[in-house]
Amino acid sequence: MQTTNHLLMVRPAHFAFNEETAASNAFQQRSQTVDEALRIQRQAVEEFDAYVALLRENGVKVDVRQDTPNPFTPDSIFPNNCFSTHLVGAEHVLVIYPMFAHNRRLEREKLFTHEDYVRYDRVIDLTHWEKEGKYLEGTGSLILDRDHHIAYACRSPRTDESVLHDWAKQLDYDYFLFDSEDENGMAVYHTNVVMHVGTRFAIVCMDSIKDASQRRQLADLLTSNGKEVVEITLEQMHHFAGNMLEVRNDKGQKLLIMSAAAKRSLTKAQIALLEQDVKILAPSLEAIETAGGGSARCMIAEMV
Repeated sequence: MQTTNHLLMVRPAHFAFNEETAASNAFQQRSQTVDEALRIQRQAVEEFDAYVALLRENGVKVDVRQDTPNPFTPDSIFPNNCFSTHLVGAEHVLVIYPMFAHNRRLEREKLFTHEDYVRYDRVIDLTHWEKEGKYLEGTGSLILDRDHHIAYACRSPRTDESVLHDWAKQLDYDYFLFDSEDENGMAVYHTNVVMHVGTRFAIVCMDSIKDASQRRQLADLLTSNGKEVVEITLEQMHHFAGNMLEVRNDKGQKLLIMSAAAKRSLTKAQIALLEQDVKILAPSLEAIETAGGGSARCMIAEMV
């Protein structure tokens, strides 16, 4: 199924601006003072707890792992880049991904124990690609149409086609790789900032795709697979309006998760259109978005 009602989230121990990822993530903003950094760290934990509470109040199952202070993993709050889970026939499959930043690789070691691995029928470990300097960062790099076995990905220092091809072959997926840039010509670091695919709607920042042929191919592929395309602007993308995930609650109701900033950036017409199909949940994630350069979708890993 395209959507799940079971999520995993990681409660941060030392959330902070990550120096190792800043060069490729234009969404991160560095704190100007030590006091500001400490305030953001405290606020991030408060935002995280409120987010978890909101999901649970709306009937979503959330497993919370507590991060540890050591080793230092400032981006542990974004676990969806480390792994993904899949149901392939009757097999439960776990995929482990190669990560661009060294301190993000430490997250994988803390996130999974031997007991976690043996619960899966198959584990696909792609981390050997790190030795070649090639990366694919989970459902940050990959936007999945699980029903049609298609992955959408924008090329960046964190999304390499060689790894994508390996992933697609092992999971029997097709993929569409495209190029996405911000207004300064910088490659967008993760695909899940550019676009979201749900059961009915696909939200896409087409303005970030400069190649007209790629824009047409992407739109045609989405519509041919039954998705209604909702376009967002570059400004809306910078407010994380592409960073969404559709889930189900315990009653089967469709919920669309985005941040409060993302929802504020949408027009009334866009919100009204989406609400024909889903209930919107929009937690406030100001500190996490500012220092971490990620938003609501980045914080949740789907368990299927």
